[in-house]
Amino acid sequence: MTSHILVIDDDPVQRRLLTNMIERLGHVAHLADNGRSGLELLERKGGMINVILLDLLMPEMNGHGFLEVLAERGIDTPVIVQTGQGGIETVVGAMQAGAFDFLVKPVSPERLSIAIGNALKMASRDGRVKTARRPRGGAIGFDDIVSASPAMIRVLDLARRAAQSNIPIVLEGESGVGKEMVARAIQAASDRAGKPFVTVNCGAIPHNLVESILFGHEKGAFTGATEKHSGKFVDADGGTLFLDEIGDLPLEVQVKLLRAVQQGEIETIGARQPQRVNVRLISATNKDLINEVREGRFREDLYYRLNVFPITIPALRRRKEDIPVLVRSFVERFTAEQRLNQPVTVSSGAMALLTAYDWPGNIRQLENAIFRAVVLAEGGELGVKDFPQIATQIPGYVVADRSGFSWGEAGPERRPPAGAAAIVLRSRPDIPERSEPFGPVPEGRSENAIASVDEGGEVRKLAEVEEELIRFALKFYRGQMSQVARKLGIGRSTLYRKLKDYGIDPDNPLREAA
Repeated sequence: MTSHILVIDDDPVQRRLLTNMIERLGHVAHLADNGRSGLELLERKGGMINVILLDLLMPEMNGHGFLEVLAERGIDTPVIVQTGQGGIETVVGAMQAGAFDFLVKPVSPERLSIAIGNALKMASRDGRVKTARRPRGGAIGFDDIVSASPAMIRVLDLARRAAQSNIPIVLEGESGVGKEMVARAIQAASDRAGKPFVTVNCGAIPHNLVESILFGHEKGAFTGATEKHSGKFVDADGGTLFLDEIGDLPLEVQVKLLRAVQQGEIETIGARQPQRVNVRLISATNKDLINEVREGRFREDLYYRLNVFPITIPALRRRKEDIPVLVRSFVERFTAEQRLNQPVTVSSGAMALLTAYDWPGNIRQLENAIFRAVVLAEGGELGVKDFPQIATQIPGYVVADRSGFSWGEAGPERRPPAGAAAIVLRSRPDIPERSEPFGPVPEGRSENAIASVDEGGEVRKLAEVEEELIRFALKFYRGQMSQVARKLGIGRSTLYRKLKDYGIDPDNPLREAA
């Protein structure tokens, strides 16, 4: 269905590129070169415009001014903000002002298509509570995985390709990023769809039971084996076996797993003959398996057998673009599951808060936070006050409620009445603009300064200063590697090499190297 997209950008080259992409998607583009002319065009076109694509930095009236006027006039057309500055402060400011989504330049056609599609879905809602797209525990396909970030789109593209063969796959990533969901989508898109999908959490099984649970045992094979047990490989025969946290497998079990992968045979405990099985193996880990190999905790031959097609799923803090679409998806699902009488929405302030948080527990933590908020919601809109645990964990944030009290990193303080729940991104006198990254700041020295001499008054080594600067940059730009490399004036490959040389963990840059 053809929709009308208003593009507001002062760069004529950007307008041409966006027009081309929009028309390729089958929509009609309307163009304006600043916020003021965009408002005039919006008035002339009436209700024709379905989505607004807005640049932030423009003459006469910038993007923030445009958003303010929309809010004053009560215009609820979804606005997708695009900016060349991908910092979290820019994103939070746009979300607070009411932006539906954000794009970081240069915008890819795939990312633009997803953003416009999501905005059109929101604009077309009629206010009724929709049924959940799928029941919990049901079959999961790639269409059920909500994503808008280029990094996750690449992951899903790799997973779709892997689904077309029986190649062994290793899904890498932190706990809670959705490794099992991707594994289930691979199964659903393969020729094994509809066949068994068996999950084993290798880290949750006592070591003395792992072999029996995976490969089964005969009756009387050992003390306590009063019945025959088939094992997970046999249960998954013809389908897929998902081995979660495979890095926790005991070495003696890894030997038998290697044979199963190489020859398609398993050795049941107590059986006289090996048994053939036809199983698609997908493994997952939150560990660095190659490091486990170096440390002697994981067999090298098994590593190379399993790691034929590795797919790394990025942490949620590295794909902030996914947070708004995930939040809306979870709210819609839980609203339907709780059978609420009215639809639940998320305020711009709450969306800004959720986007600013780094979510150490990833998607699982975000899902639980939304579930709690929906269950405890007192109205039809989730605000900042519905996420108190999140607000208190973000340095520099102040959450003010109608009573005039606010909560931030340093605890409650009295402020003038806000009149409405709001979230303010600023530095309080008792909260440093950035948390002190390297211990207490010496007297007379700014918390952002890096010392050029050591405690003995000698000039510090260049490598020490460089390491400290890299760690500070990673913290300052919240792990955005492209921005860190650009601000340091080095290439990304050089940055990654230096991270390795100094033993810096990009996810925890302030931790001392081992």
